[in-house]
Amino acid sequence: MAFVYIVRCNFNEPEKEQAWNAWYSGPKIMQMLAKPYFRSCQRFRLASGEGRDYLALWAVQSPEAFRTREYASDWGFFEWARNVTDWSRDLFDGGLASETAFAVAAQGALHVVTFDGMTREDADMARAVISESKPRMIWLPVVGLDRHTPMIGLEPLSDPNGARYRGRDGGQRVREAVYRPISEWYAASMAPQAPAQRDHAGGSKQG
Repeated sequence: MAFVYIVRCNFNEPEKEQAWNAWYSGPKIMQMLAKPYFRSCQRFRLASGEGRDYLALWAVQSPEAFRTREYASDWGFFEWARNVTDWSRDLFDGGLASETAFAVAAQGALHVVTFDGMTREDADMARAVISESKPRMIWLPVVGLDRHTPMIGLEPLSDPNGARYRGRDGGQRVREAVYRPISEWYAASMAPQAPAQRDHAGGSKQG
């Protein structure tokens, strides 16, 4: 894995939420994985802690993924856009982590730590403290797109109750959350390689 692309958001229309999730966890993922450089994806929903309600974790081979003709001509939430709020797109350096490093089984969870609005220096200091109690947390620095958080901490959990939260730190903006998977882990090899444009009416804002 070269890069981890994470999209976080909320959805403000409960009556449409089930349909949106069915689209996002199905046609949307397959559409995006058919595009160049997109390698895998899994979606999650907030179970506990502090964070936005939804998180999508994509593995991409290169930042060029967001500059291809295929991506630029067909990305977005389309008719769902008015209902998607507080969304961010951040690209992180995945280092030597494998493509399956953050894949989570249906009964598992993903422990996430973010530092939205903090400087890299402050985030580094907070990370050092957190790492003492979370040695298995994988820390990824932001390298592109919105850069809402200077880094992110990710730890797949086999037991959703296995996360141990730190206490709140006064004015610090450290956010910890546990997310449960709401989709399978999908690889690009599972996506049909025919042009995805025909799904345009079904929607798709890169998220």
